[in-house]
Amino acid sequence: MRMSEGVEWAVHSCLILAWVEDRGPVPTARLASRYDLPAPYLNKQLQALGRAGIVTSIPGPKGGFRLARRPERITMMDIVAAIEGPDEAFRCTEIRQRGSAGDITMRALRRPCSVASAMRTAELAWRRALAAQTLADVMTETERQLPEAGDRVRRWFDRS
Repeated sequence: MRMSEGVEWAVHSCLILAWVEDRGPVPTARLASRYDLPAPYLNKQLQALGRAGIVTSIPGPKGGFRLARRPERITMMDIVAAIEGPDEAFRCTEIRQRGSAGDITMRALRRPCSVASAMRTAELAWRRALAAQTLADVMTETERQLPEAGDRVRRWFDRS
């Protein structure tokens, strides 16, 4: 399965918003500058996060984005679904009924396609794994690997 790079940028942006949550909203241009991204591109991801209730947009000259929920209440699946949409990754089109394979019996067609079943099982495991990890978990792991991560982000925010 391949996800768009928008998922990566959305997760990183949420991490920044979590680390600076006590400092106020962060403008899109500021978040984009952290990763050298075009602000309009990142804004699309932030708008999708907003529609999903993950971030809140604050209007005005001192506005920007902030998390709408605590990091413990935002799962990785929430972020992925906000950016990629809720649709299943695999869609069975019943090709077993086409071409020379189309002579399959009606009795066999009453059973779910074994290919679709296998793909669904794998996707459910993937979704459960993402739903079991929160933004807070990712923050903790990031800080375990790089203890100064949160402080570095806060210093960056305070400098600009």
